[in-house]
Amino acid sequence: MNLHQNLLNDPPETRLPDNQEAREALESADDPKPVAGRFPAFSAAWALLAERALADGEPVTAYAYARTGYHRGLDQLRRSGWKGHGPIPWDHEPNRGFLRALNALARASEQIGDAEEADRCSTLLRESSTEADKALNS
Repeated sequence: MNLHQNLLNDPPETRLPDNQEAREALESADDPKPVAGRFPAFSAAWALLAERALADGEPVTAYAYARTGYHRGLDQLRRSGWKGHGPIPWDHEPNRGFLRALNALARASEQIGDAEEADRCSTLLRESSTEADKALNS
């Protein structure tokens, strides 16, 4: 008998695989653009680009970067067994790129006046990881 079995039939946590090469490239780069170009599936590079564009007052550019990171992350989540809902833990470092891109997409959407998209993304972030929502929006 498995004492840790999920008896409520909630979806399991999704933990993305680590891309050590991309992560190390981003950590050592001053500019994330070459990292995003070399590793286009690495959501963390797109999230950083989006966050910088938001900080620079460029919400349309941020929206484009964030949407790219979000969609590339969705592809990886689905390959990892995610069914469109369920926990995506913030404490698992490889998940953070997707969660940050999702948050940046919500913020950029709000700034360009797309309230429906901003709300959808904010809700998905909260439902996927309350820890990420707190860390990114406190």
